Order: sequence, then structure tokens, then C-alpha cells
Amino acid sequence: MRRILPSLLALAALAACKKQDQGSGMMSPNATGPIVLGEVGSMTGTEATFGLSSANGIQLAIDEFNAKGGVKGRQLQVKVLDDQGRPEEAATAATRLIASEHVVALLGEVASTRSMFMAPKAQQAKVPMVTPSSTNPAVTEKGDYIFRACFIDPFQGYVAATFAHDNLKLKKVAILKDVRNDYSVGLAKNFIDAFTKTGGQIIAQESYSNGDVDFKAQLTNIKAAAPQALYVPGYYTDVGLIARQAREVGITVPLLGGDGWDSEKLYEIGGDAIVGSYFSNHYSPDDPSPRIQEFVGKYKKAYGGQLPDSLAAQAYDAAGMLVDAMKRAKDLTGPSIRDALAATKDYAGVTGNITLDQNRNPLKPAVVLKVAKGGKYDFVTKIYPEGMQPETGSGGDAAAGGTKTGSNTAPAPASGTTPTPTTAPATGATTSASEASNTGQKQGVPSAEHPKK
Repeated sequence: MRRILPSLLALAALAACKKQDQGSGMMSPNATGPIVLGEVGSMTGTEATFGLSSANGIQLAIDEFNAKGGVKGRQLQVKVLDDQGRPEEAATAATRLIASEHVVALLGEVASTRSMFMAPKAQQAKVPMVTPSSTNPAVTEKGDYIFRACFIDPFQGYVAATFAHDNLKLKKVAILKDVRNDYSVGLAKNFIDAFTKTGGQIIAQESYSNGDVDFKAQLTNIKAAAPQALYVPGYYTDVGLIARQAREVGITVPLLGGDGWDSEKLYEIGGDAIVGSYFSNHYSPDDPSPRIQEFVGKYKKAYGGQLPDSLAAQAYDAAGMLVDAMKRAKDLTGPSIRDALAATKDYAGVTGNITLDQNRNPLKPAVVLKVAKGGKYDFVTKIYPEGMQPETGSGGDAAAGGTKTGSNTAPAPASGTTPTPTTAPATGATTSASEASNTGQKQGVPSAEHPKK
């Protein structure tokens, strides 16, 4: 026994090392039954519209792939966990999905800070993670298993600055940002850098902290500076209140912002005070592209006439991009899926053709939308990264898309390192991460913070 025991221990250690090399979500070549994907999102909390829209988009894509045979002869299943909009819950959910549910890949989060809490868990386990909507460059810098399906903030800031200067002919803009939000701080910086390069001036900068409800002191200072527009790179929850109070103190110029504005709740909170303002976004359901109109029709049919917002569209694309990579991968181990994802080129997504760069970020166009009466978002223009041509073809079906080995054009700045962001699907159980698992995550970010995109 003394000779056999060391041999057994050595074999066990070798097997453990092999499993670690393959990733925690590895699949046996002879495995049967559904392939399980994990999804983490804010299904409840102040940003529930983000999580619910994303869940709907993901499920629509998965249903389409399953209708066409799934992946490698097996059906797909999505296990959804609710992080309640809290970063530490997102990390807990990722751990639970990897360790207990043995998912082969993760989809989520929408918010950049929450994605940055999830990413180390996925990277350590060698489980590929695709965020649909986290635009902060630092997200994919967490490791080579972390991917995204959306453009990043340096480009989004450039788009807003270019539109302000070229289309609106603005010369003087004020800034009001959330200093506790990576997304807001980073996007403000990107806008300032790009706008000043056009010759524009930032004539006032004010800040607030998440949870504030009275912005009149900052807005009074901004009014005194007499800007031609006010750039507010925040979330719809804050922007709606800011718009109302801006009008109350006598600011009549339009507000400008980013994709964090995108929610049906924006007009509900801001009312007519937000009408006539503009924000950059990932897509518009009013875009006449056949690919987009096909997606809008299918989404409305699946979800009782509900119009898909950009969160739904990006999540649909993220799921499609991931499953396309799984179909191309030699097997369903983490490293194989990772390699196939990294090779993604010209995936025909609803929000644009997706080609990933060396940092696992896509080169994609952005749209500019105008808030109209009743909360409708009017499509204004689409701006492409430098060298990218407008997409052609109908697409519109996640399972039909694939990787192939009236517009402005704007350069896409290189990714920086400064992070200075319905009905849930029936498939899989949607549960609170804290109820499912308690891993003792540090409470590194206040639970009330809006840690988005």
C-alpha cells in the first residue's frame, strides 16, 4: 500500500491539472443532454430594465439556435442568476454558475463595474465570458477569456463629440458626471478629449454622486456659464431627474449623453424636459436595415409587441457570437471556445458586423438618437469607425449569422486603460445569487452605486 498510494496521488494530481488546463466548464466528448450557459444580470433592482431586456435578447437567440439543431447535436440551456444590480452579487453569481452549474461560458454583465467583478472568476476558471453591453475598456483587460459584443467608451465619446461639433455646430459644452461611476467618469473624459480636439470648449464641469436627487446647485453653476449643450454621461435614472431640474433652473439647451440613457423609463422620469436631447447608442429599432427590421419583428412577436431596446439587441448579438464560436470550436472546453471567440470575424450581428480586435473588443458603428415627444427615440445618424464600410445583407437571425474567415465616419481610438461605465426567459431558473451561494465576496462597491456600462 505504501507504494500504491503515492502513485494514486500522482494520478489524481495529474487529472486535476488536466481539468484546470481545460477550464472548469469542460465538456466530456461523450456528454449528452443540454449544453448549459450561464447568464448574470440585474433582473431586480433600480436597473432591472437592463437585465430583463438582455435576458429576452439572449433567450431569443438561443431559441433560434435550438430550432436549427443546437450545437454539435445538442440543445442549449441558459441558467440565469439575478445580481440585483450589485457588483458583489455578480461575482457570487459567476462563482455559482461556474462551480455548481458547470456552465461552459458566461453571458453578462451589462454594467462595467459588475462585469469587472465577474471577470476574475471567469478568467481563473478558464470559462469564456461575453459581456453584451459593458463599454468601459478595462473590462476585457481583466484577461484573455473576457470578451464583449459592444463598442467601447473611447469610440462612444468620440461619436458624441463629433456629432456635437459637426452636426449641432456646438462650440461650448458643460459636463455633469457621476463621480462614483466608472462608466460616467470614463465617458466624460473621452468626450472632453475628443471635443476639445475639434476646437470646442468645456466651459463648466460639475459632478454628483449616485443616490443624489437634488442637482440644482450644480445646474445653477452650469447655467451661469451659458453652455450650448450639457453632456450628462449617466444612467436614465439620474438623467431624467437632471433634465427636469435643468429646465426648472432655466437651462433650455439640449442634453447630450451615452447609451446609459436607453430605457423606456427615461421619458417616464424626465417627461417633456428630456425631449429634444440626444444620446449615442448601439442601434435603433427605427433603422431601416433589413437585418434590424427582421430582428425587431421577431422580438415583438416573441414578447407581446414589446419594442427591443439596445440592451436586447446587444444581448442577442452576444449570445449569437458566443454560440457561433461554440459551433466552430473543436470541442466545448473553455480554451477551445476561447480560441474560437478570439477568431470572430464579420459575425453578422443586429447591431453591426462584429470583428474582434487583439483586445477582444469589436469594431462597430454607433447611432445617435433624439428623444421625441412621448419617449420615442428618433434615429438621427449612424457613425462608423474609420475604414469600416456600411453593412450589407439581411441577416436578422442569430443562427443564420456566422463568422467569415447614410452615415458619418469617425476614427475609433485605441483601447485605453483608464476606467475613468418584460418577462425573464422561461429557460433556466432566475434566482438571487446571494440565495444560491455565499462565497464571502468583499463588499468593494457600495450597493447603491450604478456600476454600468
